[in-house]
Amino acid sequence: MTMPRLSNPDARRLFLARHGLCGGPSDTMALIDQLGFVQVDSINMVERAHHMILSARMKRYRPRDLIRLLERDRQLFEHWTHDAAVIPVAFFPYWRLRFARDRQDLMAKWKNWRRDGFAEKFDAVLERVRDHGPVMARDVGEDEQRSSGGWWDWHPSKTALEFLWRTGQLAVCRREGFQKVFDLTERVIPEPYLSRDLPEAEIVEWAAASALDRLGFATSGEIAAFWEAISPAEAKAWCQRHLERELIEIEILQADGTPRRVYARPDVEDAAATAPPPPGGMRVLSPFDPALRDRKRAERLFGFHYRIEIFVPAPRRRYGYYVFPLLEGDRLVGRIDMKRDPAEGCLTVRALWPEFGVRWGKGRQARLEAELARVARVAGCSDPRFADGWLRQPL
Repeated sequence: MTMPRLSNPDARRLFLARHGLCGGPSDTMALIDQLGFVQVDSINMVERAHHMILSARMKRYRPRDLIRLLERDRQLFEHWTHDAAVIPVAFFPYWRLRFARDRQDLMAKWKNWRRDGFAEKFDAVLERVRDHGPVMARDVGEDEQRSSGGWWDWHPSKTALEFLWRTGQLAVCRREGFQKVFDLTERVIPEPYLSRDLPEAEIVEWAAASALDRLGFATSGEIAAFWEAISPAEAKAWCQRHLERELIEIEILQADGTPRRVYARPDVEDAAATAPPPPGGMRVLSPFDPALRDRKRAERLFGFHYRIEIFVPAPRRRYGYYVFPLLEGDRLVGRIDMKRDPAEGCLTVRALWPEFGVRWGKGRQARLEAELARVARVAGCSDPRFADGWLRQPL
């Protein structure tokens, strides 16, 4: 029997549709539910990653929308997937498995990575929060802080605070200046999500199924990596258990024309054929956009090699410290180095590199300028200015 196969354009369209980049919800909460989570990040070259991820999909999105859902309405909570993220609070019961596993794993890892003695601070930190209300890291362990060591040198009480958050005893109730503010979990997570207790098997089932449905197609390793809530072995066993009933194996053609075997739902061909095409305009994507989170998959599917260079020494950077990918239709057509200039109140474009084979004509420039005007509005600055020599040759 011939294995079903998706062409590369069909695979791209389905993948982009599942990631909210082909039109979709006009409501912020519905969009986050579709994506599953939105990564948060502190770097603010134009606007923070979580706001750029959402605004790339919703023209009317404003940062206050996310803050309201997280801090006032409690429809979201902040925790960990592959990194810090905001997640629908309805998924909180499924995080109990993550809490339990992190309790064991982090205890072992952090004893080697952090300063010793943090476990002895658990009771004191919890008592401080219980009796005096929400705290930030600067509010605990005042007698333990020291100036040497850098940002990675957490004192024991700060480590205890983060550990209690990662293992579910504390929750982030808000951020101040992007610093996490922690409170007791029972004061942050509303019922019925707080008290709902699920068996491990149900959590594994949900994590695998919900990951595949948000990806459209995936290997078992990609399913495990989506939430990072279950192991690769658990995801592989789930795929084998459901194969030929709720799952099939298919081939997708990659950007270089080679096939790749993945798992999908039985209706994947119809889903790809009926997925809406991506808009023809241009969109600036965050380096942490969920469509690009798996750099190797983005390269296989779109032929787009991307690496963020914030940790690369300046002389060795190929493009720049924080460069944004540019999506046009179903193609990643270039990358742009730009920055919000607080002093001038404008968005400054320092460089843009088209991909090989992409001609930067008047039509494409007009689409770029329309998108940058939108980005500038989200970032609260004036329309962009282009530095001399901004348009570069492909590298």
